[in-house]
Amino acid sequence: MEAGGHYPETLVEAIRYFADPETAHEFMVRMRWPDGRVRCPRCGAEGAIYIASRRTWQCHERHESRQFTVKVGTIFEDSPLSLDKWLAAVWMIANAKNGVSSYELSRAIGVTQKTAWFMLQRIRLAMQDTERGGLSGQIEVDETFIGGKARFMHQDKRAAKIKGTGGMGKVAVMGLLDRHGPDGHSTVSLKIVPNTRRRTLAAEVRARVVSGSEVMTDALSSYDDLASDYVHGVIDHAERYVEGTVHTNGLENFWSLLKRAVKGTYVSVEPFHLFRYLDEEAMRFNTRKMDDGQRFSRVLGKVAGRRLTYSQLTGKTGVSPA
Repeated sequence: MEAGGHYPETLVEAIRYFADPETAHEFMVRMRWPDGRVRCPRCGAEGAIYIASRRTWQCHERHESRQFTVKVGTIFEDSPLSLDKWLAAVWMIANAKNGVSSYELSRAIGVTQKTAWFMLQRIRLAMQDTERGGLSGQIEVDETFIGGKARFMHQDKRAAKIKGTGGMGKVAVMGLLDRHGPDGHSTVSLKIVPNTRRRTLAAEVRARVVSGSEVMTDALSSYDDLASDYVHGVIDHAERYVEGTVHTNGLENFWSLLKRAVKGTYVSVEPFHLFRYLDEEAMRFNTRKMDDGQRFSRVLGKVAGRRLTYSQLTGKTGVSPA
């Protein structure tokens, strides 16, 4: 992770390494300000005075709340939990192939299940990829539905949610897979969509994929008019799953990983929070060629500037989750 220093390579090593508060603090300082220039998270000024006895800084500019810690302005802000617990939690969710439930995290680091759930949702915010540039090359496009099966629902819940067949009562998720991503391996980008109609799916492809690219889809009629802007390859799954380079097997594989995590680890995910779990799974898939330490560092590198309060998380402030 850093030249000249040995950083943990396993969860056990991470727990031991970050058990020392001073070590955990120095590590976060280096991750937050890699150039060594500490900046006030409220005004951006440099040259803050460090108060070692409290591990805080005081900004030299005149404004409210001049003192700040390494947590301020990050997903850790206002959390009474120490960094050793936070860093262990980040390591666990970043590197667990099928995710980590709040109950498992609760037992592992010694907090309540409610606290563990809040921690995981804040970490998922840091796993969100906001750098969504135009995709080009060979792009697979597919959609799936996330939600419980009707036969497993309580009778009252089934009656309220299921009004028809197919994906009724479930959430539609659209995926775009770049077969040759920035690092040379496939990467996926996900989005919750209101429906799978042409005006929704085709418009999303045109907004995300550079014109002239190769686009592979199944035979869903919503993609029929893409040939006017792309080299459109269509595979009819009623006949075959691969025809030369035309297939959507990359995304089918990802859907399998996603649903294994949702059904096997999290069991039940509310539609309001589903996008956070999509961010989590997409990030782990896109960084699968990294080792655990690199993936851990990637998540920690995005904790600044992303704050999530409990009121926002539960939707009590009117803030949209999108």
